[in-house]
Amino acid sequence: MTNVVVIGAGQAAASLVARLRSKGFEGGITLIGEEAVPPYQRPPLSKGYLLGDMALERMFLRPEAWYAENNVTLKLGSRVETIDRAAKVVHVGDEALPYDHLALCTGSDPRRLPASIGGDLDGVLVVRTLADADAMEPLCQEGKRVLIVGGGYIGLEAAAVASKLGLNVTLVEAAERILQRVASPATSDYFRALHQSHGVDLREGCGLVKLTGEGHVSGAELTDGSTLDVDFVIVGVGIAPASGVAETAGLDIDNGIKVDAQGRTSDPAIWAAGDCASFPGADGQMRLESVGNAIDMGELVADNIMGADRSYEVKPWFWSDQYDVKLQIAGLNTGFDRVVVRDTGTARSHWYYAGETLLALDAMNDGRAYMVGKRLIEAGKSPAPEAVENPETELKALLKA
Repeated sequence: MTNVVVIGAGQAAASLVARLRSKGFEGGITLIGEEAVPPYQRPPLSKGYLLGDMALERMFLRPEAWYAENNVTLKLGSRVETIDRAAKVVHVGDEALPYDHLALCTGSDPRRLPASIGGDLDGVLVVRTLADADAMEPLCQEGKRVLIVGGGYIGLEAAAVASKLGLNVTLVEAAERILQRVASPATSDYFRALHQSHGVDLREGCGLVKLTGEGHVSGAELTDGSTLDVDFVIVGVGIAPASGVAETAGLDIDNGIKVDAQGRTSDPAIWAAGDCASFPGADGQMRLESVGNAIDMGELVADNIMGADRSYEVKPWFWSDQYDVKLQIAGLNTGFDRVVVRDTGTARSHWYYAGETLLALDAMNDGRAYMVGKRLIEAGKSPAPEAVENPETELKALLKA
C-alpha cells in the first residue's frame, strides 16, 4: 500500500488530503499537526472568532469525523523531529512513520519583535494560531489601550477588530505609508481614511524604539520621540516560511522550500505546498501567502502524487475584511506604473496597469468589479484604462471587448 504522510495541518494540508480521497486514492494517509485541533481556517482568528461571531467548530475546514470516515489518520499535538530521507521515515516522538510520498505543508511563522526591545514581555502577541487568539481574547476589553506594530493587512485587520471591540487603538508603521509593500498609494489612502474614521490613531513613518514594562508590557517608545501607555501589543510585521524541518533534512531552500512546477522538492519523494513553498515564476522562485495559493498548491500536489504530471498555473487572489469593507484582490501588481480608479459612488476599485497591460485590481465592496477583473486577468485581456475609469461603462462589456 502506498503511504502519504503530510506534515502540517493548515489549508494546504487539508486541501491535499481531501483531493487525494476525492480522486480515488486508496493508500494510507497520515496528517501530522502541532496544534491539538484538526485543520481550521486561519483568517477568522483575528476577525469572527475574536469578535465572538464564529465558534471554533465553524472554523474547521472539515468536521473532525470526516477524517475517520475517509481513513485519514490524524496525529494532532505532534511535532516532527526529523525526516530520514534515505529510509523514507518521519520521526514523531518515539514513533517512526514510513512514507512513499511526503508532503510538507508547514505554512509560515509570524515574525516577532526581538527580546532586546521588549519583544519577550508578556502581553506582546502575534495572531497566527488558535492559542494566539485565545491569549488575546481576555485582553480585548472595552477601553483598554492596544498598540499595533505594522501597517500591513494583518495589522490593519487587528486594528479594525480592536476598534470594533471598543479599545483605544494606536497603529504604527515604519514605512511612509500603510500597505506600502503590497498596494498602491490610492489603496493606502482609502484604508487610512477608513481607520481614522473609526478612531484609530494611525502613525505612518513612525517606528518602534522599544517596549517597556516589568514582566508585562506597559509602555512603548516610538521613533517620533513620543511615548505611549499600553495594556498589550499586537505585532503584525509579516511572516516567514516555516522551512526548518526541510532545511534540517537537507532539501533545497530558496525563499521557502524550493519546488518545481509540479510541487516536487529536490527529493523526488517529497513535495511542498502553501505558504512554505516557493515555485518557479517569471523572475525566479516566488512564494504566495494566501488561502487561494494553499488550496491550489495542495490540490496540485495531490494530483501529481497520483501521477497527473500537472504544472502549477498561478491564479492569485486575496481578500481582507476591515470594518464593513470587504477588500478583494485579483492578480499581482508587481511592476505596475499606473493605477486607474473606478468610482461609481457606491463602489470603488483600483486597477493596476503596466503600460496597457492589466496586472491586478483591488476592489472595495465591489464584488462585480473583482469577478470581472479576475476573469480578465486570467484570460490575459486588458481593457482600455479609459473604459475602466468611466463609471458609465458596463463591466460585463469589458469581457467581450
